[in-house]
Amino acid sequence: MKGYYARKIHSLLGVIPLSFFILEHVVTNFGAFEGGLEQFNEGVAFLNGLPFVFFMELFLIWLPLLYHGVFGLYLAYQAKPNVGSYQYSRNWRFLFQRITGVLTFMFVIWHVYETRVQVALGNVTHEELGGVIHAVVMNPITFILYLIGVISTAYHFSNGLWSFLVSWGITVGPRAQRVSSVMCMGLFAIVSILFILSLIAFRGVEFQTVMNITESLKTVLS
Repeated sequence: MKGYYARKIHSLLGVIPLSFFILEHVVTNFGAFEGGLEQFNEGVAFLNGLPFVFFMELFLIWLPLLYHGVFGLYLAYQAKPNVGSYQYSRNWRFLFQRITGVLTFMFVIWHVYETRVQVALGNVTHEELGGVIHAVVMNPITFILYLIGVISTAYHFSNGLWSFLVSWGITVGPRAQRVSSVMCMGLFAIVSILFILSLIAFRGVEFQTVMNITESLKTVLS
């Protein structure tokens, strides 16, 4: 029974509140595509200006993410995919869910280190985060890794939502599960496209300007 409840908590935390964390990132980062540096910075400033933002992030994002990620790694280790024996779509989705779960967890750790951790250490400011991402996406290797990361995140989120609806008894019948599958895969496509457009936007000249100004100031101060 302990394993049952641990899996249920893992499933629940993947949707509430971590889905809001992903969607918030989609909206904030898409601001770079929709309104450039100014709109992106406004989104970042809004989030960091929320009351009790540290405690909100700690209890609604980081601790749930830690549990979901670590327990997810355990599930991936315990998983026994059988796509070689049974070529059903659910078997493939199960396999991809485990693979993208590992990739997503690694990507989030990397992304948080490049952004949140660097801000906390005083190496960059919130206003310079756009320039940080610009440097990442201008490198061909890290740009490809970021593409893999955001697409993995989008799939893990969307397919995980479908799995949540099934395992929690919300979509019971075959028809309901087919409809929810189409909707969740549509969500996967939308989230992936928005993330990719955001990455392309971060390659813009205005984000390069942020990096140039930052480097110039560091040179002068040093």
